[in-house]
Amino acid sequence: MTTYQQKPEFKKNWNPILKPAEIVESRLIEAVLNSTFPPNSYLPGERELSEILGVTRPTLREALQRLACDGWFEIHQGKPTRVRDYLTEGKLGVLSTLSEHPDHLPKNFILDLLNVRLAMAPTYTSLAVLNAPEKVVKVLDKRINDLESPNDFAQFDWYLQHEMTLLSENSVFVMILNSFKDLFLNFAPLYFSILTACEHSLRYYDDLAQAAREKDDEGARNLTEEIMRESIHFWKQTQFL
Repeated sequence: MTTYQQKPEFKKNWNPILKPAEIVESRLIEAVLNSTFPPNSYLPGERELSEILGVTRPTLREALQRLACDGWFEIHQGKPTRVRDYLTEGKLGVLSTLSEHPDHLPKNFILDLLNVRLAMAPTYTSLAVLNAPEKVVKVLDKRINDLESPNDFAQFDWYLQHEMTLLSENSVFVMILNSFKDLFLNFAPLYFSILTACEHSLRYYDDLAQAAREKDDEGARNLTEEIMRESIHFWKQTQFL
C-alpha cells in the first residue's frame, strides 16, 4: 500500500534563485563600489573577465549590457569597456542600486537626497491635495494610534510620501521616489529616533490633514516645504551624514 504524504507549502517570502547574469551584475557592481574597478578605469577583456567570474561570455555580455543601460559601464564595439563615474553619469537605476549598498554611499549622499525631496515633495503633495483631498485625509487617518516606535514612523512616512506621489498623478514622481525606497526605510528610523523630529512630524500630519479637508493645496505645499527643511536640520543631528 502506497502512502501519500502532503507536500509542505513553500514559503511565500522565499527569494527566487538568482540567474547567472544577475549574480554577475551584483559582483561587477560590488567591484566598482569597492574600487576594484574604479570609475574611469577599463574592465579586463571579455575572455579574461568571464574566466575571472566563472561564467560564459554570453552571460557576461548580458550582464554588462543591462548595467550599461543603468549607467555603470560604457560599451563600444572593439574597445575596452569603460567604468563610468556613476555619480555623474549614472541614471535612476544607479540610485536604486546604491540604496542596496549603504556602506558605499558617498559623503553627504543622504543630505543630497533630502534636498531632492525638498525640491519634489511640496509639489507632489500640493498636487495630491488638489486632485484628491478626500483620499489624502484617508491616508493620513491611518496614522492614528499607530505610531509608537521609530520604525512605525519610518513605515508610515514612506507610505504617506508614496501615496502622495500616486495621488499627484505624475508617474515620474512615483518612479523617482521608488528608486530610493530601500535607502529611506533603512535610514528613516535613525531620523525618527529623535523625539523632536517625531513631534514635528505628528504636527505636520495633523496640519496637512486639515489643509486637505479645506482643499488648500497651496497650504499643503507650504506645510510640506517647512517639514522637509526641518528634516534636513534634524538629519544633521543623527551623526550619520
